[in-house]
Amino acid sequence: MATVLDSHFLALTAIVTLGYQIFFFIITALLKFDKVTDFAGSTNFVIIAVLTLIIKGSWHFRQVVLTSLVVIWGLRLAIFLLMRILQWGEDRRFDEMRSNLGKLAVFWIFQAVWVWTVTLPVTVVNASDRDPSIQAEDIIGWIMWSVGISFEAAADQQKLSFKNSPENRGKWCNVGVWKYSRHPNYFGEIFLWWGIFVASTPILEGAEWLVILGPIFLTLLLLFVSGLPLLEESADKKFGNVAAYRIYKETTSPLIPLPESVYGNLPLWFKAIFLFEFPFYSRSLPHEGLNW
Repeated sequence: MATVLDSHFLALTAIVTLGYQIFFFIITALLKFDKVTDFAGSTNFVIIAVLTLIIKGSWHFRQVVLTSLVVIWGLRLAIFLLMRILQWGEDRRFDEMRSNLGKLAVFWIFQAVWVWTVTLPVTVVNASDRDPSIQAEDIIGWIMWSVGISFEAAADQQKLSFKNSPENRGKWCNVGVWKYSRHPNYFGEIFLWWGIFVASTPILEGAEWLVILGPIFLTLLLLFVSGLPLLEESADKKFGNVAAYRIYKETTSPLIPLPESVYGNLPLWFKAIFLFEFPFYSRSLPHEGLNW
């Protein structure tokens, strides 16, 4: 059994992740170059998955499959985000951070925590000696991952094509999967990482079940911190006075894809409790907006 610092590779992955993010933080801070930020985050997932698989060296089928799923997701996202930022220019998220080293450092530390925490299921699977036969949980998890990455990839490509069309300049994206969810890319990302957790469960024992903190952390992060709240606020400020946008927002699910004919007719209390339509997502709408 290969053991590096600890039998579950938790310390190893923490050190590698922190070192990798510090390296790119230094590049960003010295060169004022933030085009590699998302690339650094996405490729870090790939490094952790492949590193733990190779160091353990047992090459169980479940380990190979989960590692491959993380690699496919990470490389697709890294390449897409890098090409997008190179095409669009500077990342506006860092407008206030470029001259504030403290804020920039906090962001990169948070990104390291994000990577390490979300990769916990595949890290523990790759570190395990257990190799039970393929079970229903494996199949369900792989299907969830497939659905999630399909949504995420489709949403990314559809929005990129929409924004690249001159006739859509100054409009919000409401084509393809964006007809059914205001943030289908985030739905896909959350769903696929819950799928990876589900596929990891056949080998989990005792405290190893704490790897559920990975998908929980990702879900909370996107729902309450850096995902939906920021994008909802930005869109509301841009389009809040446009009647068609207000209708789109009222009839389109914030996360889970649903037909507008279904979502638009649901009561607000149901949307808030079961579909993540939280009132603070509309706090930047003009006062005549949704009546919470």
